[in-house]
Amino acid sequence: MNKVVYYVASSLDGFISGVNGDISKFEYHDKAVEKYQADLLNFSTVIMGRKTYEFGYQFGLEPGQPAYPHMEHYIFSETLQIKALDKMVHVEKISLERIKEIVATAKTDIYLCGGGEFAGWLLDNGLIDRLKLKLNPMVLGDGIRLFGNSKTSFTGKLIEKESFDGGIQFLTYDLK
Repeated sequence: MNKVVYYVASSLDGFISGVNGDISKFEYHDKAVEKYQADLLNFSTVIMGRKTYEFGYQFGLEPGQPAYPHMEHYIFSETLQIKALDKMVHVEKISLERIKEIVATAKTDIYLCGGGEFAGWLLDNGLIDRLKLKLNPMVLGDGIRLFGNSKTSFTGKLIEKESFDGGIQFLTYDLK
């Protein structure tokens, strides 16, 4: 069965961005970026919320286009409306059943891209199987939390750890 993998950069204090989506303090080391990009090639499907998809606009993503050209995109939103969608981009109403269908029919594990609020909702509903953190050696103090406002608790099992110069670590946890 395919897994939903929440693969995300985080600060030591659990923020995936600073205030107003500021990611400027996150570390970008060549080897860590290469690892992330190589890992993404293992996914053929990505799910995300509206805010995460729209966040890409400031980096040149055109509305309706895929953020990751090799992946089928499912953007979950009750409000997003885009007239011209690429054949790889689908806007879906937020639905547990639809996410379960995507998981069941995807060719690979599913990449959960960013979005603390959406990730928190998935966590609350038991739909995240694996957490892969790109842990950055800094404290942001405020911003978007890893799991939004979720109060769900869990204990993950560390299954992989890799360290890079500058203090970045990739930590992979099984949540189920």
